[in-house]
Amino acid sequence: MVAVSEIASSEVLTARAVDILAKLVAFDTTSRLSNLALVEWVEAYLGELGVASRRVPNADGTKSNLLASIGPAVEGGVVLSGHTDVVPVDGQPWTSDPFVLTPRDGRLYGRGTCDMKGFLALALAAAPDLARSSLSRPVHLAFSYDEEVGCLGAPDMIEVITRELPRPALVVVGEPTDMVAVRGHKGIASFRVTVTGREAHSSLTHLGVSANMVAIKLMNHLVQLSERLEREADPTSPYMPKGATLTIGQVNGGTAVNILARECVFIFDLRVPGGPDPREILADFFALAQALDAEIKVKAPEGGVLVETRSLTPAFTPEENGAAEAFARRIAGDNGPPRVVPYAAEAGQFQGAGFSTVICGPGSIDQAHQPDEFVEISQMERGGAFMRRLIEDLSTAG
Repeated sequence: MVAVSEIASSEVLTARAVDILAKLVAFDTTSRLSNLALVEWVEAYLGELGVASRRVPNADGTKSNLLASIGPAVEGGVVLSGHTDVVPVDGQPWTSDPFVLTPRDGRLYGRGTCDMKGFLALALAAAPDLARSSLSRPVHLAFSYDEEVGCLGAPDMIEVITRELPRPALVVVGEPTDMVAVRGHKGIASFRVTVTGREAHSSLTHLGVSANMVAIKLMNHLVQLSERLEREADPTSPYMPKGATLTIGQVNGGTAVNILARECVFIFDLRVPGGPDPREILADFFALAQALDAEIKVKAPEGGVLVETRSLTPAFTPEENGAAEAFARRIAGDNGPPRVVPYAAEAGQFQGAGFSTVICGPGSIDQAHQPDEFVEISQMERGGAFMRRLIEDLSTAG
């Protein structure tokens, strides 16, 4: 075991993290693909440090969470949580290879640099010093899959943490926050709507049902709901935008201009601050979908309207005197005002399992999901200092 004075400097930790980030970015872990190659690399990296890890896979084994603990098997540990998947680069005008870490003008470009492989790299950069330090409490690395498509992977991993690990004291979710503490985020519910009609020549509308025309009625209802939610937003809300937001992100329907569309599919999401249940907000929409389903079936029994829940990620609500926020503020040297963010993350899932939780990670959400996504090198430096102080804080040797 090493003394605190022998822990790597924040500069060394940052340089180590940048090298690891280059390796992580090179794995194309777009959510539609497997993340297992990245998981295998992390397993090998931790294994060389004598750190055991375990997978918590999805149902068919094509993707996996990864969970590892460093330090004594006692309660009161710190969970460093992040997701391994990234959003697609399809159709985006990148000026460098998105899967090659590219330094330029004080920034590190590449898909996932900001959201959120930068934080994973920092946590892994701290692992060698954590592994050889005398820690009073453990650090648990909790890396998930499929966060970007509805926070689908984390719940199974959280269940394992709850059931099998000595209970951690707090969770740090490393989504991009410019390395300051965030105490709340909106929840997100997303839905896939499939309207099935009956094809016919577009001049013979009495013989068929246009799925597109029915879908437009449903989408118009959502547009009006979105406008109402904006009007009714609480002006004192700390969020920006203030209240719940609703957007239709994808629409696909029809085969030709002169054919009544047999099918139209659209996907929408509703983001809600802590409080109202999204399903209650959408009650009138569900009723309309049911009514239109019945209406279609009168003319085309094989048709109808199907509404499927894609994701239902809970909001993360501010904790009064939260242990996680206090910890992150102290380690990050953050004395700023309380902060919340409009995006959804896995923090609400950890909080829902009873863990004090905070969001704190390198980079800005403004760069996430964008072409030429980047993280500022200065943000990685702040992250390196954060990890250095975390190791010091948990070390018992002096």
